[in-house]
Amino acid sequence: MEAIKKQAIKLREQVAKQQQAVLKHLLHLGNDNVAVDEAELECHQQLQNLYNSTRAAKHFQGNIVRGVEGRVAVRLKQMQIARKLAEDCCKYGAENQSDNSCVARAALQFGTSHDLMENEREALLGILGDQVSKPLRTLINGAPLEDARHLTHRYDKLRHEVEAQAAEVLKRQSNIRESDISAESAMKLRNAEARLTELKAIVLALGREASAAMLSVETQQQQMTYQRLFAMVDAEKTYHQHVIAILEN
Repeated sequence: MEAIKKQAIKLREQVAKQQQAVLKHLLHLGNDNVAVDEAELECHQQLQNLYNSTRAAKHFQGNIVRGVEGRVAVRLKQMQIARKLAEDCCKYGAENQSDNSCVARAALQFGTSHDLMENEREALLGILGDQVSKPLRTLINGAPLEDARHLTHRYDKLRHEVEAQAAEVLKRQSNIRESDISAESAMKLRNAEARLTELKAIVLALGREASAAMLSVETQQQQMTYQRLFAMVDAEKTYHQHVIAILEN
C-alpha cells in the first residue's frame, strides 16, 4: 500500500511538471502575439499616406470647381453686356447705311465681330462647365472615394480593438507568475491570445483592402485632375485663337 502511495505521488509530481512546462510555453507564445507586426505597420503607414493624398486632391478639385464656376458666372454677365453692345452697334450700322457713313460700316462690322466673339465665349463656358466642373464635382461626391474612406474608418476602429486586446494579453501575462500558474488563468490567457491573433489577421486584411481602394481612388483623382486641367487650357487656347481670327478679319 505504501509503495502504491509513493507511486501515485510521483505520478502527480510528473503531471504537475508537465503542466508547468505547457503553461510556460503558452506564456512565450503570448509574447510573440503582442509583438509589433511590421507588415501591419507598413500597411497602416501606406493607408495614412493615401488618405492624406486623396484628401488633398479632393480639396484641390473643389478649388478648381469653385474657381471655374465663379469664372463662368462672371463671364456670363460680361457676355450679356458685350452682346448688348454688339446688338446696339449692329442696329446703328444697319439703320444708317444709306448715309454711306464710315461709322455705320465700322459699327456694323464691330457689332458682328463681337457677336461672333461672344459665341466663342459661350462655347468656352460650355466646355468649362461640362468638361471641367461637372466631372470633377462628380468625382468629389462619388461613391468610390466615400467607400474607400468608410473602409479606412472601419480599419482604424478595428485597429484600436487590436491595441486594446494586446493590452489585455499583456495584463494577463503580468498577472501570472511562473512560480504559481493556474490552469484557469492560463486558459484565459490562451483565449485572449487567440482573439488577438484573430483580430490582427482581420485588421491586416481590412487594411490591405482599404489601401487598394484608396490607391484606386488616388490614381483616378490624379488622372482626372490632369485631364480636366488640360481640357481647360486647350479650350482657352482654342477660344483665343478663334477670337484673334475674328478680330483679324
